[in-house]
Amino acid sequence: MAEEEETAALTEKVIRTQRVFINLLDSYSSGNIGKFLSNCVVGASLEEITEEEEEEDENKSAMLEASSTKVKEGTFQIVGTLSKPDSPRPDFAVETYSAISREDLLMRLLECDVIIYNITESSQQMEEAIWAVSALSEEVSHFEKRKLFILLSTVMTWARSKALDPEDSEVPFTEEDYRRRKSHPNFLDHINAEKMVLKFGKKARKFAAYVVAAGLQYGAEGGMLHTFFKMAWLGEIPALPVFGDGTNVIPTIHVLDLAGVIQNVIDHVPKPHYLVAVDESVHTLEDIVKCISKNTGPGKIQKIPRENAYLTKDLTQDCLDHLLVNLRMEALFVKENFNIRWAAQTGFVENINTILKEYKQSRGLMPIKICILGPPAVGKSSIAKELANYYKLHHIQLKDVISEAIAKLEAIVAPNDVGEGEEEVEEEEEEENVEDAQELLDGIKESMEQNAEFVCALDASDEFLKERVINLPESIVAGTHYSQDRFLRALSNYRDINIDDETVFNYFDELEIHPIHIDVGKLEDAQNRLAIKQLIKEIGEPRNYGLTDEEKAEEERKAAEERLAREAAEEAEREHQEAVEMAEKIARWEEWNKRLEEVKREERELLEAQSIPLRNYLMTYVMPTLIQGLNECCNVRPEDPVDFLVGMQWHNLGLLQPPPPGFK
Repeated sequence: MAEEEETAALTEKVIRTQRVFINLLDSYSSGNIGKFLSNCVVGASLEEITEEEEEEDENKSAMLEASSTKVKEGTFQIVGTLSKPDSPRPDFAVETYSAISREDLLMRLLECDVIIYNITESSQQMEEAIWAVSALSEEVSHFEKRKLFILLSTVMTWARSKALDPEDSEVPFTEEDYRRRKSHPNFLDHINAEKMVLKFGKKARKFAAYVVAAGLQYGAEGGMLHTFFKMAWLGEIPALPVFGDGTNVIPTIHVLDLAGVIQNVIDHVPKPHYLVAVDESVHTLEDIVKCISKNTGPGKIQKIPRENAYLTKDLTQDCLDHLLVNLRMEALFVKENFNIRWAAQTGFVENINTILKEYKQSRGLMPIKICILGPPAVGKSSIAKELANYYKLHHIQLKDVISEAIAKLEAIVAPNDVGEGEEEVEEEEEEENVEDAQELLDGIKESMEQNAEFVCALDASDEFLKERVINLPESIVAGTHYSQDRFLRALSNYRDINIDDETVFNYFDELEIHPIHIDVGKLEDAQNRLAIKQLIKEIGEPRNYGLTDEEKAEEERKAAEERLAREAAEEAEREHQEAVEMAEKIARWEEWNKRLEEVKREERELLEAQSIPLRNYLMTYVMPTLIQGLNECCNVRPEDPVDFLVGMQWHNLGLLQPPPPGFK
């Protein structure tokens, strides 16, 4: 009995597990949808969401951090393609395919229960989506069970639809109006793909095909709004741009809510085959950009002509079309029939705090706060400026901050001029604000008079600092605290208030923030380059967007120039070494030849010296006899001239002087 129950439970798990194919898993939209589904239990959306579950799911960003190592039982198994062969496989995916043939791809699709083709980010995928739905429809007779095909499209196929009520332009479109939709000119291929999918989905009972038209997607890494987030985050412009008058309404949806819609389509297999996926908001472009600017950037917007939008290099044509659309839509069927744990049901503006948190986590935008501390003339300002440029941070100077704060406080406490006939209404809250401002203002001014606002992180000896100040040009010293009296007084004050037991370092140490101690005097670097390099090494790489395309090009150009210069220097050094070696080799060769000639000369002289006695002996005693013998031999002409000469020699030996020593 126990074995039967175990078998039944195992069978139920197998039945409730579904294999889902999603194209381009390494893209923004498909990646987040795949990650979401990989953590969803099959059939979970068929159950009503309780209040407790809604409270537990308030922080939707936690879903983005789910790991495939902690997958629940019975969740969707995600497989899919990658846009690039070298793209890393997502952790949530069971299998991924790249550079695969159509024949092999069809085999993979036939292994899946659900096939999702996302054409919202890559128009090149439309042709493949149409092929996939066509090829699958031809294999319906071989299906063991029903398969679902979901085409994820865009509401841009509705962009030119005529108003439902000519007298009331605020009446929204719903799923029921999909036959009346008119596409944006740049999205004609999208609407044709939608029609093709709906056509194939009506042919067979075992093959259900759906179209989900999604609004502008946001959340996680930012989607199409990423450019505005980046501009706001970097703070390089005084105001975020709004194209045109900004009154156009943009249908939007959080990417996780879009994933929830797809989850419900899979679980419910609804009767309508065309669905709209948008949130409940009616936000304009101005609303969205103003919200981003207020919560992330300078807090201001600037309206520019619509045609100037095309000059924004980071915005693609597809993105601009979505941002400039003016369309009101309502996901009526989704709202009334699906069970979705909404991440941002009320829209972008109302959920900006959660969206920003997701965005920073997904992009790895970790704040860096650097406090440069040290005595006067140690180089705080110059080092802080360089670090701010490197890490793309705001360079905050204490003097400017204090001046700005004082100006604001003085504006608050200053008496207001009231003209005749004007009513003077003073609220209790305003009086409290004035009193608080006056108290804070008095405290700041008193603190400034006491001249105790120094903190330290760098250090150097007093002798080094004095020498540095003495060597400063007069143009820099004039009007600053680097004059002799002021500098010495400031340095003395700094040393007095930073005794061993009472320093700013102690404060940071208690917070487990241990300062980086650098003695700039020992570095012997007037420009503080070594100190900056050491600080960058300690702080680490920028936790920001990284380099822009222009900065990357500049870095590559500098790297190429440095490489060429290095190679040229190495080549010159190599040629120099070769020349030196060749010169040394020639010198050695000449020296060797010179010595060889000297040895030969010495040998010749030695041989000549050694040959004189023998030559004299031969000339005196041998040659006359030999000449005589040759003459006799010529006269007699013996048969054997050699024996004749030998005989003559022996005959004459008695008359010859003995040979010289060593002669044989």
